[in-house]
Amino acid sequence: MNHGIIMTIIIGFVIGVIAKLIMPGKDPAGFIITVLIGIAGSFFGTFLGRAIGHYQDGQSAGFLMSLLGACILLGIYHLITRSRTV
Repeated sequence: MNHGIIMTIIIGFVIGVIAKLIMPGKDPAGFIITVLIGIAGSFFGTFLGRAIGHYQDGQSAGFLMSLLGACILLGIYHLITRSRTV
């Protein structure tokens, strides 16, 4: 198994928790949703980093890029859930 994927998931777990603390406003997501968004954000950060040439193939995103990806996805999640509740 590719160790890059495992590290992305582990970093994403931690990032999800931190992103929940950073993002302002009431968060309608529970812990599991937030962690899944953090993991997805880590993969998103890896994708963004590779797209701009910051990471090579096989490298996973670092802490800051994962946090950026998770905050972007959590913000999008807030917009979607807010528009559904209004």
